[in-house]
Parts: sequence; structure tokens; C-alpha cells
Amino acid sequence: MSMLETTRTIRTLDEGLTRRERVVLAELTEDVTLEEIATRLFVTRNTVKSQVRSVYRKIGVSTRAEAVAWAEAHGIR
Repeated sequence: MSMLETTRTIRTLDEGLTRRERVVLAELTEDVTLEEIATRLFVTRNTVKSQVRSVYRKIGVSTRAEAVAWAEAHGIR
């Protein structure tokens, strides 16, 4: 990846995902349930589900495995 592509990726990531969405995405990379993520973040499971849907839409994926692969490719963990 060129420096320009890296800069665009970082800019897209910074502009596209909220801080909380980045936290939720990082949590998805671990082997935990949405309920466990909700407990860790002191929110409801439905809040996490909503944030996960938003992350999926923003990064253009439709499964947790795809989101995890995207996160790892973009240095989120």
C-alpha cells in the first residue's frame, strides 16, 4: 500500500467511524458475544447491535468475519 493509500485509509477511518464504533469493532475481533461487549462497554445489547450495524454499513461488510478481517487489515485491534 502506498503512502497516499495509507493516508486515505486513515482519513476514511477517522472520518467514517466514530470513536465508539472503533471500540466496538475492536471488541468484535475478540471471541466474545454481543452481550459480553455490551457489559464491557456499560450499554445494552441493542445499543451494541445498532453500533455493529452502523460499522458494517460504513466499512462495506455484512458479516462479523468480514468486519474482523477489515479491522485487522486496517490495524484495529
